[in-house]
Amino acid sequence: MDFSRRSLLAGMGAGLMPATAWGAALPKRGGSIRVATQSSSTADTLDPAKGALSTDYVRHFMLYSGLTRIGHDMIAHPALAERIESADRATWHITLRKGVHFHQGGELTSADVVFSLLRHKDPKLGSKMASIAAQFTQVRADGRYGVVIALSGPNADLPAMLAQSHFLILRKGTAKPDGNGTGPFKLAEFKPGIRTVAVRNPDYWVSGKPYLDRIELIAIPDEVSRINALLAGDVQLINAVAPQSTKRVESSPAHVIATTPSALYSNLISRMDRLPSGNPDFIAAMKHLVDRPLIKRALFRGFATIGNDQPIPPFHPYYNPHIPQTTLDLDRARWHINRSGLRGVRLPIYAGPAVEGAVDMASVLQEYGARVGLDLAITRVPADGYWSTHWMRHPLSFGSTNPRPTADLVFSLFYKSDAAWNETGWKNPRFDQLLMAARGEVDENRRRAMYHEMQAIVHDQCGSIIPVFISLIDGLDRRLKGMNPHPMGGLMGYQFAENVWWAA
Repeated sequence: MDFSRRSLLAGMGAGLMPATAWGAALPKRGGSIRVATQSSSTADTLDPAKGALSTDYVRHFMLYSGLTRIGHDMIAHPALAERIESADRATWHITLRKGVHFHQGGELTSADVVFSLLRHKDPKLGSKMASIAAQFTQVRADGRYGVVIALSGPNADLPAMLAQSHFLILRKGTAKPDGNGTGPFKLAEFKPGIRTVAVRNPDYWVSGKPYLDRIELIAIPDEVSRINALLAGDVQLINAVAPQSTKRVESSPAHVIATTPSALYSNLISRMDRLPSGNPDFIAAMKHLVDRPLIKRALFRGFATIGNDQPIPPFHPYYNPHIPQTTLDLDRARWHINRSGLRGVRLPIYAGPAVEGAVDMASVLQEYGARVGLDLAITRVPADGYWSTHWMRHPLSFGSTNPRPTADLVFSLFYKSDAAWNETGWKNPRFDQLLMAARGEVDENRRRAMYHEMQAIVHDQCGSIIPVFISLIDGLDRRLKGMNPHPMGGLMGYQFAENVWWAA
């Protein structure tokens, strides 16, 4: 299997930006913009391995480059790697691009790649991709520009895995990452929880890019304040525009929204490793209390796709269309509540603005729950500190999962028994077995069948309740050109920096 002769060849130096980008025109060099995301904290990091928030992802893609990158076609394309080849999907041979230099000097070589990939296996690092990197049984240099990766088992998705921001490449021997990468921008200032300032890298390996001279990255957690900043001209680009705010942005002649369907979802997490949330009847009742069309229409103004309590969206190539759609059914919910013995028991749901739609979804569940004898108490918590203090720490809380390019990644990160982000504490040996087998299955029909079964297992047995998949909505100044919505995340899959230009 030679990915350089297939999809990996396309878009090599073009930044993977289709000609249909917003405001398509001839790129222009120069200018400075200010960008606001919805999340930031004192835990903001320059270490790609530890990135956890959208602000981290944007910062890392500005400063560092990866071996591959995901295009708008959701296929892995080459970046620092010119070629990635494998005959058996278990041993992969990578040929690096020559003449790529780090911001602080020194040419990119195989030693840098080996160091960057192996550091994820160090438990002291706390890499967000440790469970994925566990597949690397060997990473070694093959000459100055060659790297060999041996996996514990075949995995056809390695090129897509390597495109994740966490696997961006550092300089060999970096003890504490400081922004010294091969990315389109150099670090000028970094104050965790406050701002990041980056300036154009004149020696960037993609010819002619980037176009902007300077980008300042900040966070404005409150969505209304973020919209106000955009409309006032204080910032030129924002992400996570609420559907209710789209008309307000569009009413300004100086601004526009960019939207695209995505695999982003906000889910109710019912912990299965504790009671009462782990009671199968309780979980079944909660799933039948979800009015999905109402959530899509009222909460997201139609900017969503109906979900079915498993993380693969209908537009994904491995989506299983044969799973019966779970619907609002108060009679069935009441039957399960009575059987669970939880009628009248007071159960708190932790919700807050850190998860899009969480408070409103909790309110819908509370209302319908009251009709079937379930006493759900909404405990509102602030956005600040939500992910460290509340996420996965209560019997009932909400999570938010960004799009991942492959079914294997989302299943491996959030549903595998030993995954660090296994939100529900769910363990299913059959699911784990299928996940491992699908990675190396060469017969595409058999591989698809495995992913179909995994979706059915999650739908039937897991405590992750996914009402809808949320479309991504960015807001931008019309003078900012080159933006093109990307299904991998807001802000052009967090990789807008090298693709946009200022046409003022």
